[in-house]
Amino acid sequence: MTTFLIAEDDPLHRGFLREVLGQCDIGDYRLIEVDNGEDAIRQMEEEDARGVILDLQMPRQTGVQVARWLWARSPTTPILFWSNYADEAYVRGISRIVPANTAYGYLLKSASRDRLSRAIQCVFVDGQNIIDREVRSVQERRQARTSSLSETEYEVLLDIAIGLTDHAIAERRHISLRSVQGRLQQLYLKLGLDERPPPGAAPAVYNSRGRAVALALIRRLINGRTVEIAETEYAEELKKTRS
Repeated sequence: MTTFLIAEDDPLHRGFLREVLGQCDIGDYRLIEVDNGEDAIRQMEEEDARGVILDLQMPRQTGVQVARWLWARSPTTPILFWSNYADEAYVRGISRIVPANTAYGYLLKSASRDRLSRAIQCVFVDGQNIIDREVRSVQERRQARTSSLSETEYEVLLDIAIGLTDHAIAERRHISLRSVQGRLQQLYLKLGLDERPPPGAAPAVYNSRGRAVALALIRRLINGRTVEIAETEYAEELKKTRS
């Protein structure tokens, strides 16, 4: 008998997922339910899952963190992400880790019962990707914008969001100080900032780093959870280098 796992911290949403999954034509299965990311990983360490439904915002590990762990271990396991949010921070976070040719879905919790049922069928049975219309719009806007941040620019944005200096960024990313400053300059330009006021102009009103982070938050390029994850990842890197 195959296994499905639902990781969702809200009991009502978890019950809804359980009910809809039970009505789908997916054969016999054993269902595991957890309410946080750490328990999701613990369960999947013990057995393989045919499919996983992940809430993006959970205690003790986010859906993106769980998916990163799972796909590193089993890159073909299909995952259906289930969230209240279509922020670019989440869209980018998933797109950065999804393996090639792996079926996955990203559905908003506002989706109807029928929509959820079709998504389960598409991802777990047919092996097809299914992306909520609102999420797809975020993806398309991001791809169409000439101002869309590259991965290296997004990395340096997270680095300054957690307060790293140019020297710390250079050491972390294994690049020169000049490269760090170049990435920052490109980040500022794409966010509509100019790092230095023109000659004769009044002193700058904003600190470029602080303003870049503020604009990224306002435009939902990052959010508090993505910054928290970046902080945790950097702390883990420091532990490894010092051990």
